[in-house]
Amino acid sequence: MTEPVSPAILVLIGAPGAGKSRIGKRIAKLLGVEFIDTDKSVVAEHGSIPSIFELHGEPRFRELERIAVANALQHPAVIALGGGAVLDEDTQRDLERVRVVQLWITPEAVESRIGGEKRPLLTDGITAWTELVAARQPIYDRLADKTFDTSTYPAEKIAANIAAWIQENDK
Repeated sequence: MTEPVSPAILVLIGAPGAGKSRIGKRIAKLLGVEFIDTDKSVVAEHGSIPSIFELHGEPRFRELERIAVANALQHPAVIALGGGAVLDEDTQRDLERVRVVQLWITPEAVESRIGGEKRPLLTDGITAWTELVAARQPIYDRLADKTFDTSTYPAEKIAANIAAWIQENDK
């Protein structure tokens, strides 16, 4: 692996509902570093994601998301990216130079997690999720240094396993 382009400790990528935010917070706490959720950064500055999609469209959201990712990578933090952040070519280039973990989840396990939430690209539920993930999976796989399945294990255990992996690979 090449030297990181930024101070980022770890970047989490993966499908919507895989647990990037939930598990990322736990990893950051275990490592004693800041946690940054790029979707939350966009929302804090520009309003809700569904509103951005409705008022300005997906391309504008992706622009705002790219700015949030670039800013986050400047911090020694655990960073959770929105599921589609990897679609940006500049983000892909940046992620090739930092430690990236993909959180993977089965459609059966994610179905209860995505129900009832306001996710603009998932209005058709699990069918839309499956199609979206199938299109993005090659990018997730290419960028990830390691993949962890979040389908059945508790978030605490997954976070502990990822933190241990980071510490083992820092030696």
